[in-house]
Amino acid sequence: MPKPQHILVIRFSAMGDVAMTVNVLRALITQHPQLKITILTRAFFKPFFKDLKNVEVYAADLKDKHKGIFGLYKLAKELKALNIDAVADLHNVLRSKILKFFFFGTQVVQLDKGRTEKKALTTGKQFQQLKTTHQRYADVFKTLGFLVDLANPTFPKQKQLNQKLNIFFSNKEFKTIGMAPFAAHKSKMYPLVQMEEVISQFSKTHNIILFGGGKKEITVLKQIATKFKNVVSIAGQLNLEDELQVISNLDVMLSMDSGNAHIAAMLGKKVITIWGVTHPYAGFTPFNQPLDYALVADRKAYPLIPTSIYGNKFPEGYENAASSVSVATVVSKVREVC
Repeated sequence: MPKPQHILVIRFSAMGDVAMTVNVLRALITQHPQLKITILTRAFFKPFFKDLKNVEVYAADLKDKHKGIFGLYKLAKELKALNIDAVADLHNVLRSKILKFFFFGTQVVQLDKGRTEKKALTTGKQFQQLKTTHQRYADVFKTLGFLVDLANPTFPKQKQLNQKLNIFFSNKEFKTIGMAPFAAHKSKMYPLVQMEEVISQFSKTHNIILFGGGKKEITVLKQIATKFKNVVSIAGQLNLEDELQVISNLDVMLSMDSGNAHIAAMLGKKVITIWGVTHPYAGFTPFNQPLDYALVADRKAYPLIPTSIYGNKFPEGYENAASSVSVATVVSKVREVC
């Protein structure tokens, strides 16, 4: 079978998972420049792929035009008109499996999510590093005939800030720390009281930019920003493209196990992560970050960690596991890196 020349890559969501595809695709097209890639994702994520050569975004309208089986059939017809040679399914959910059916006769390779190994990890049968999600993505392209070496990555150049964004970097003599205190589940969050202590220790010597989304997060981050000098919240103020430009100019990102960590890593930033009931061994460490940048909860106090892959399941008493990472530990690591 001849190697494909035009690959359809499927990854609809979530934000962090989509961000993790970017470094893999950048390596793929750098090492195989003859390839053409069409990434099928949500329109919202289009700015992630803006700087990638030979990569075009095809936006799926999953809430309307491409909703349901008939909508996916319509989507498949639209995609086939692009002369796709092969399909790399980096999502491997029911929706992408239905699309696979409509691409009968076209080579399709689906992501191996490693469910068996991950179940063994979260049930305590084994506690060891699993294959990273980035490598699992790369393995899909290997099956299609394209080896992808992730060892020596390249990243986009730092973005030039316009006047609107430049104001968030209040003191030009200071380095800038991005902080993203929220996550999809409370069990993955560092307590805000402790995060404020971290902010307090850096606010006199660094610019701090707070990241988040959603009405509650916007309100909370705005309140925190008013308490300290050199601290601003951009939550709810910028579109994704502007937010990427701001992240591009950070010196370090401090985040939970969440999408912001992966976005910053996507842009080549240093990323320090705080982990609650999840654990880096599951394979979701931000791209190209040293292992000691991941600050994990105390497993002597919380021996069942990781209790789940996504943080949505945990026993009683584990909801504040991240609090076992001391403020001193966080401050020390940020000072070391920034």
